[in-house]
Amino acid sequence: MAEPNSNKDGVAAESAPSHFIRNIVVDDLKQGKNHGRVHTRFPPEPNGYLHIGHAKSICLNFGLAAEFGGKCNLRFDDTNPSKENVEYVDSIKEDVRWLGFSWDGEYYASDYFEQLYQFAVRLIEAGVAFVCDLSADEMRQYRGTLTEPGRHSPFRDRSVAENLDLFARMRKGEFADGSRTLRAKVDMASPNINLRDPVMYRVVRATHHRTGDQWCIYPTYDFAHGQSDSLEGITHSICTLEFEDHRPLYDWYLDRLGVHHPQQIEFARLNLTHTVLSKRKLLQMVQQKHVAGWDDPRMPTLAGIRRRGYTPEALRNFCERIGVAKGNSTVDIAMLEHSLREDLNKRAPRVMAVLRPIKVVLVNYPAGQVEELEAVNNPEDPTAGTRKVPFSRELYIEQDDFREEPPKGFFRLSPGNEVRLRYAYIIKCTEVVKDPTTGEVIEVRCTFDPETKSGSSQSKRKVKATIHWVSAAHALAAEVRLYDHLFAAEDPDDVPEGADWLANMNPRSLERLTTCHVEPCLASAKAGDRYQFERLGYFCVDADSQGERKVFNRSVTLRDTWAKVERGASNSPPARR
Repeated sequence: MAEPNSNKDGVAAESAPSHFIRNIVVDDLKQGKNHGRVHTRFPPEPNGYLHIGHAKSICLNFGLAAEFGGKCNLRFDDTNPSKENVEYVDSIKEDVRWLGFSWDGEYYASDYFEQLYQFAVRLIEAGVAFVCDLSADEMRQYRGTLTEPGRHSPFRDRSVAENLDLFARMRKGEFADGSRTLRAKVDMASPNINLRDPVMYRVVRATHHRTGDQWCIYPTYDFAHGQSDSLEGITHSICTLEFEDHRPLYDWYLDRLGVHHPQQIEFARLNLTHTVLSKRKLLQMVQQKHVAGWDDPRMPTLAGIRRRGYTPEALRNFCERIGVAKGNSTVDIAMLEHSLREDLNKRAPRVMAVLRPIKVVLVNYPAGQVEELEAVNNPEDPTAGTRKVPFSRELYIEQDDFREEPPKGFFRLSPGNEVRLRYAYIIKCTEVVKDPTTGEVIEVRCTFDPETKSGSSQSKRKVKATIHWVSAAHALAAEVRLYDHLFAAEDPDDVPEGADWLANMNPRSLERLTTCHVEPCLASAKAGDRYQFERLGYFCVDADSQGERKVFNRSVTLRDTWAKVERGASNSPPARR
């Protein structure tokens, strides 16, 4: 038996969480199957961007190969040229690398087009494949139903010679698209409809992203998949559960051809609350501009998740947490968010940012004076050090941290009340300045107690709340984008009969705040850098940033009981009592 490797943290593989697929691999190795080899593959179709459901499959396939000292191929199932392109190929490779994996070989189903064609010829010669002239609609009529067997095609009994001739002419382009197919002779009475003489090849005149116009017939996924696995020497062909009914056909082709026969194993795909993971629906949202693109931070694509600020470590930990099962279930998206909070809590530097500013003037603080206060970069990481934060007479605080008429239980700033400014002093509200026209509070005047500087030996007084702030003269202007679930309903498909599934889209999934202020230390922040905005959540610098004008995406909120009570389901950023 092959000895399991240690993972990148030096932990022996025996301590890795076990699941039924891993147990199958272990048993196969004990029995000496496949000469002790473990060889998996990740085979996406390049017809869209990868999403978080693919992350589970990536972690599983690459993880098993790494654990048992095996190999994992990246293979593109590019048998449908009208829907595939190089953009998707490139994005898939970027996503796999970003998740932290490298493949042992890069392959394409199109690498095997000639070999697959010859396999089809062998099946014709064996009398188990035939050229059929039925149209797609006629084929559906002949197929039967779940309770009624299908009927044989009137072209099923063509001679081997005629079938070979017709198939060769299909390849030469003599027939119109959709006019003829190559089908396998399996069993039209099978209760598994996938076995009712399935299509192996169809005529499609579409330019392929790799082979150009070399071919005008293309193999179906069911025909190409198993043979591609075989040609690459795959030992364990791991698929999602919807392919379980296709496994008998996978086995049928390989058995008839007498070639290397990998074992297909199915597991439950990932389903998340408030999330759509159908490529067709994701493409529809992109094409109809319900989102800004495949990498919109609200999208469940790996590109969108990455732009939102998720880390590959958080996604890998999430995939490990949810495990690998045989039965379908839906995971609460809160578990994904928890994985990100857990990761960023350890690594993200802390900074202060004010998203909805209101000005505070410290009337007894010397005009023109600036202090540099010491602030901790990350209390969870002693090696993260400290930074200097400028403090002056005029500050910005959050509007939510001030109430002219405070409700019961509100301990933040209000007339006559005191709060502590994070890293700084205790202040007391003495006056409120309003706009004479609208009556809106535009300035809060306070006094500060110089004897209460944080960290000083004189600072002994306690108050019930600490709030964050930025110095008005030093802060950087910023835009902050607050993201929420793209779908308001836990199950986006739960709509009344006949209603459009898009009806469940959340109209408040994005809120742009353009008058935000952040600490000046963020002037050098780069796209992709992640921070905790103290008391507000975790944020990531977006690629739309230009120079010192930063754009931040909210990756995930912090927990806040008070904000939930006060705002209900609002998309506003949370603030503590």
